[in-house]
Amino acid sequence: MDLPPILLERLAALGVALTDVEERFVRGSGPGGQKINKTSSTVCLRHLPTGTEVRCQQERSQSANRFTAWVELCRRLEDQRRRTAAQLQAARELARRQTRQKSRTQKRRMLADKRHHAGRKAARRLRPDE
Repeated sequence: MDLPPILLERLAALGVALTDVEERFVRGSGPGGQKINKTSSTVCLRHLPTGTEVRCQQERSQSANRFTAWVELCRRLEDQRRRTAAQLQAARELARRQTRQKSRTQKRRMLADKRHHAGRKAARRLRPDE
């Protein structure tokens, strides 16, 4: 394909092979009359492994729409990768927080709360001498 080098670099950084992307040119929709009905200037890209789909009809030119669609596909795949990385990081942080040792202050406070709660429960019990 004849994509600009900057796009090829972005795709390579994402690990996307050009064979993983299905590219179609279809007729546009909306206002434009005969011109829009005759030309296939709308570009549809679909990344097969993820199912991410981009449709671009911003310009009258097919090549301009093609470039814009590839840029948008790169942006969406980068966002998806960023979200996945953030979710993994959040899961690691949660596991780390759950398994770390409690501080002395936390332990002291926890024991004080337990004693307080036990005292309140003891007060609710019926006393045998009554």
